[in-house]
Amino acid sequence: MARDAGKGPNDQDGQADWREIAPSITDAPTLGDGLRQARERSDRSLAELSTITRVPSRYLTALEQNDFSILPNRVFSIGYVRAYAGALGLDEQLAVERFKRESPDPSVPLQPPVGVAFEEVKRYSPRLIAGALALVVAVVGWNVFQRVSLMQAPHPSDIAEIPESWSLGTVPGQPVAMRLTAPQPAPPDQTIPALYVTPGLEAELTGVDPASQEAAAAAAGTTPVARAFNPRGAIYGAAASASQVVLQAKKSAWLVVRMADNRVLFARQLAPGDAWRAPIGVSATVDVQDVSAFDVYLNGEHGGPLTADKTPLAQLNTRAQALARQAAAEVASRAEAAARQAAAAQAAVQAQAEASLQTVSAQ
Repeated sequence: MARDAGKGPNDQDGQADWREIAPSITDAPTLGDGLRQARERSDRSLAELSTITRVPSRYLTALEQNDFSILPNRVFSIGYVRAYAGALGLDEQLAVERFKRESPDPSVPLQPPVGVAFEEVKRYSPRLIAGALALVVAVVGWNVFQRVSLMQAPHPSDIAEIPESWSLGTVPGQPVAMRLTAPQPAPPDQTIPALYVTPGLEAELTGVDPASQEAAAAAAGTTPVARAFNPRGAIYGAAASASQVVLQAKKSAWLVVRMADNRVLFARQLAPGDAWRAPIGVSATVDVQDVSAFDVYLNGEHGGPLTADKTPLAQLNTRAQALARQAAAEVASRAEAAARQAAAAQAAVQAQAEASLQTVSAQ
């Protein structure tokens, strides 16, 4: 039937479509015959259909001639079949399924039917179950037999009495009663070995004999080292090299530092462990709400808590400088005393050596 007979779309003699009903692709002997017959009924050439489907003409010819060997890979081939069948008005899904039946995929291995495998398993399942049960019964019976054969009735010991020679530390023929005392405490844990000091080496190097009473008295009079500053939070203020005074908060508290002209140099609520380094040579006043909340560290050592709500910063810096000069003087004094003792020890050793030489030469 012609595509256009001069009638409108609604004047097609009551038909829903102007085209003739296309035959099913399953009626043809092969897929290629069905495609060729549908093309001939549509009065369209291969070139026209190639333009519509965007499939090269040689592939359309191969499909009509059932020559699937020149087609590209299987994915493109199925797409060509679907497009060609749709352009001819055929059922695309039926055409694809027939193409898959007439041109099977060689990459998919053949598998036996599921029904046959199930029948084989069903046929041999009683024998397999019986063999498994027999094996389990044999293993269990063998284990039971081994346990029963190893079981023996209890019999009295052949040893009538304990020989006297078995008693450790006792004399045969003399009975000794065993005495239990109170448990002794466990020995103390010792993970660090005791320090070994070479006799005479320390006295020769320092000129001080650690065993002498004078050295013990000097050690007893030495000023103990104070608790050092331990940063446990944020540190504000000046750099460590430009400060001798550090205020550290033991608990959360406010710290305000005001200049002489009432300008605020520092103001912050410090958390426990936070600290503020005071600069050197600045005239300011430290104002706190809770005196017991701050520790003062002078030259890195603990100098006690704050003593007043408002403390001049110059007073803290003066204390730090005085302690620094005192520590330097003590270090210099100890160094001088050690040098004098070393010189005296050296002179004594030299005198002893000369006396020994004179004794040897006199003999």
